[in-house]
Amino acid sequence: MKPYKGYLGTIEFDETDLVFHGRIMGIRDIFTYEAVSAEGLLEAFHECVDDYLEFCIEQNREPEKPFSGKLALRTTPEVHHLVSRAAASDGKSINQWVSDTLAEVARKRVDEGSTKVRTRAH
Repeated sequence: MKPYKGYLGTIEFDETDLVFHGRIMGIRDIFTYEAVSAEGLLEAFHECVDDYLEFCIEQNREPEKPFSGKLALRTTPEVHHLVSRAAASDGKSINQWVSDTLAEVARKRVDEGSTKVRTRAH
């Protein structure tokens, strides 16, 4: 799904109940939505985001930003060393090299339309 007001949602399909469902990603609160069609799921997702934003107003608190721009990453010392060398060879900091590389791969994945829908059978 495309972001709505800056928020993304998950998509799952329950084969037993024949229903799509999901939740808003990137926030601590749990806001879920469901529908029996793809069109309905999109509408339910938008309504869910609107409900979350309204809930925050009612609670007199700032809505969480789904993505802060900070990403913690753990890897092996060997990969860390390789990344350091690759960044240096490109004349970049490790942070900038990782950011650029992730953006490149993520854009390619999204452009290819390789978004996955998880299926769950009970």
